[in-house]
Amino acid sequence: MIKNFLIERRSWILLFIIQQLVIILVAYLDNAIPFKPILYIVFLSMIIFILFLVVRYHKETKFYKSLEEWENNLDLTSIIEPERPFEKIIEKSMTDQTERLKRLASENQLVLEMEKDELLAWIHEVKTPLTAMHLIIERIDDKPLKSQLTYEWLRIHLLLDQQLHHKRISFIENDLFIETINLKELIFKELKTLQSWCIRKGIGFDIQLEVTEVLSDAKWLAFIIRQLLSNSIKYSEAGDINIKSFEENDRAKLEIQDFGRGIDPKDLPRIFDKGFTSTTNHADNASTGMGLYLTKKAAEPLHIHIEVRSKIDAGTTFTLSFPKKNDFVNIAGM
Repeated sequence: MIKNFLIERRSWILLFIIQQLVIILVAYLDNAIPFKPILYIVFLSMIIFILFLVVRYHKETKFYKSLEEWENNLDLTSIIEPERPFEKIIEKSMTDQTERLKRLASENQLVLEMEKDELLAWIHEVKTPLTAMHLIIERIDDKPLKSQLTYEWLRIHLLLDQQLHHKRISFIENDLFIETINLKELIFKELKTLQSWCIRKGIGFDIQLEVTEVLSDAKWLAFIIRQLLSNSIKYSEAGDINIKSFEENDRAKLEIQDFGRGIDPKDLPRIFDKGFTSTTNHADNASTGMGLYLTKKAAEPLHIHIEVRSKIDAGTTFTLSFPKKNDFVNIAGM
């Protein structure tokens, strides 16, 4: 212990000794300095230094000695079974914990699956009376009342549709069927669904379709276009919404342009985030922040790239870039 103590501190012990030898050498060489008094001072310094080392040794080694005694008296065999090494206990504990977490995750996944199936079944059940309600509304002769009821029916229909696709989007890869789609038929079908809303707001459409066919999944592409059209109608006043398709860089593109309130530049990077509405229109309770989020999520497995251009009080333009046939090589159903 003493040896280790001195070895650990050898650098500053040597420094002290060299310092004392230098003082003696200077006093010996310089006749102006009395040699014997210097020698006496060095002697006293050495005595004090040695006493200091002794005191520090006892103080610093006392704690380490207690640790050694405690370590020597520690009987690990009383804690660990003789036939089961400590490593095996740790390994068994980790295995048990992993199995427990896996079992818990499986149970939670099963519960979520059941809740999803129940919600989807409920949505389908609600659609039945909703369809009957729409047929009843169609027979109403009072036009103002009919228009108002149709508008409220459409709001419920769009919210249910959004919720339905929200629950399905986690399994979208299992639900895709890529085929050639007639873009004109799909767009006009969606516009017919939104007709009552457009009439109520005095919104028309300027449609120019140079490209009439695209490769995609009909159901999910209809959902994407429905969300973009709903978004344009919601934030537009009376006027036209431009819809046009064209080919650029060997890719079919669909552009939906409105002239509504537009999007603040600082909000543009976040409009596809889940739950994001707006930083400038906090009083807008009509927005759920889910439409564009689901649009982006649905577009990714379809290899549809969405571009957005917008200017405050001037409108917003969404552009869909459709993939080539080769982009669907890894998608089942092609």
